[in-house]
Amino acid sequence: MKHHNKAKIQKTFIKRKEDVARKWFILDASGKTLGRFCSEVANILRGKHNPEFTPHVDCGDGVVVINADQIRLTGNKEAQKVYRRYTGYIGGLRETDFQTQMKRDPTFVIRHAVKGMLPKTCIGRKQATRLRVFAKEAHEMAAQQPQKVNI
Repeated sequence: MKHHNKAKIQKTFIKRKEDVARKWFILDASGKTLGRFCSEVANILRGKHNPEFTPHVDCGDGVVVINADQIRLTGNKEAQKVYRRYTGYIGGLRETDFQTQMKRDPTFVIRHAVKGMLPKTCIGRKQATRLRVFAKEAHEMAAQQPQKVNI
């Protein structure tokens, strides 16, 4: 059998969970469009902003969102968008419009949008736990030393 002198083959890099070093980022939602903003947040939570992204490893970073009460929608969605949930009882469909939800809990709107953009697996649920949303400028995540990022 004849051996060829080929250059060393570069193998695909696969990140392991032991190699993951998590960082935290602060994102300001004031004046941003809901869907575009939340897709960026979901990418950071998944780790897709990192060149060493590995789909089957939880290699994402943590995200702190501030000023959630200042998020915007385009077009007529502010009047037409509805959040639906089901109580589990007969006829138990409950609907809440966007404006009522923003008055009640503005952090829910961002958490709900980001959760819909993450994978529906155990890794996606774990990544969702690293999202912290605050309605105003103040947050209690100083211990994580988050870096402020502009999107």
